[in-house]
Amino acid sequence: MSELRRGLRVTGPRDDTPGRQDAVLKPPRHPRSHPGNQAAPCIPLPRAIEADAALAERVAALLASGRPLWREGAIRVPRMPLAAPVEAVLRQAQRAGELVRGLEGAEQALAAEEKGLREAARAGGAPQRARVSRLLLLSDDGAERFYRRAETLLRRHAPRLVAVRLATDAATLGALLFGAGRPARALLLERKEAVAAALRALAESDPAR
Repeated sequence: MSELRRGLRVTGPRDDTPGRQDAVLKPPRHPRSHPGNQAAPCIPLPRAIEADAALAERVAALLASGRPLWREGAIRVPRMPLAAPVEAVLRQAQRAGELVRGLEGAEQALAAEEKGLREAARAGGAPQRARVSRLLLLSDDGAERFYRRAETLLRRHAPRLVAVRLATDAATLGALLFGAGRPARALLLERKEAVAAALRALAESDPAR
C-alpha cells in the first residue's frame, strides 16, 4: 500500500457535511485540470454554443483564460469588459426574470436547483450529461471574502456553473439593471438560453480576439 500511495494524493469531492470526507486515491493532476476549474476541456458547453464550432472554440478559450479570484484561489476566472452586447443580454434577462441579484440569492437558487436534480435522480429520471447551464457574473470591486465565497459556489456546482468577472463596480452594474442606489456585486443567469446568449456576447466582446 505504501508503494501504491507513492506519487498519489488523497482527493475527493468537497462535502461540507460535518465529519464527512469521502476521499479517494487519484493520481496527481495539474492545477488547471481541477474539477472546478473552468479551464477543464471536457466540460460540455450549452448546446446552442456547441452548435457553432467556431463560437464554441472561442467560448472555451475564454473560460480557460483569466486568473484566480483571490490570492490563494485555484479556479481561473476570466475578466471581461462590460461591453454593449453584454449589457443588452443582461437587460433582456432581467426583463424576462432570468437574473438573480446578489451572491446570497445565487446560492439559494443554485441550492434549490441542486435539490431538484437530486430528487429527479432518486425518482429514476434518465441521467443527463452535465454541461454548463448557469453563469455567475461578478463585479470587480469585491473584498477577498466575497471572492472566496464565490469560488466555494463554483466548486460546489461545477460543471454546471461557470463565472466571469466584469471590469466594472457593483454600483454601475446594479444601476444598469435595477436602478441607481441598488448595487449588484453578483448576478446569476439561471436559464440556458440566457447563459448561451451571454457567453456569445462575452466571446464576441473579448479584447483578445
